[in-house]
Amino acid sequence: MSVERLFLEYSINKLEQLHSRIRECLNKLGEDEIWARGAENENAIGNLVLHLSGNVRQWIVAGVGGETDTRLRDQEFAARGDTHKQELVDRLSSTVAQAKTVLENLTPAQLTTRITIQKYDVTVLEAVYHVVEHFSQHTGQIIFATKMLTGDDLGFYKHLKAAAHAETTP
Repeated sequence: MSVERLFLEYSINKLEQLHSRIRECLNKLGEDEIWARGAENENAIGNLVLHLSGNVRQWIVAGVGGETDTRLRDQEFAARGDTHKQELVDRLSSTVAQAKTVLENLTPAQLTTRITIQKYDVTVLEAVYHVVEHFSQHTGQIIFATKMLTGDDLGFYKHLKAAAHAETTP
């Protein structure tokens, strides 16, 4: 497998993994918890999900894939509970699926193509890297907020706990 294809496959797999974790978080929360915020300058989990959907759609689906950019970024942060949990889940799932299709159809040569997104002049590779990194950051915020709201261990790394206890340290 070429380095380029390896990069794209890893990017797809990482987006799917992070998307799955967000979905698990949303499924543990009620509507009020999804839109809870400690202060007006903080983002609720719902805002972060809208923001990730907008970012992935703008950067990958539109910016890389050539679809029309319909993003209204300010509205992602202005929302205050008007989008229900299932709609958030469905919107993010649809966007990640569209992005996956775009990434699966990229050729290695396209990764060095220059494009402009949000007034940034980047290569397609940089756009993909930006999206995965950005998605990861906000997924961490969503996981942290979910743990704070529920008090639950989400178990994403339980496989490491068992392995760590089975090993002996020299």
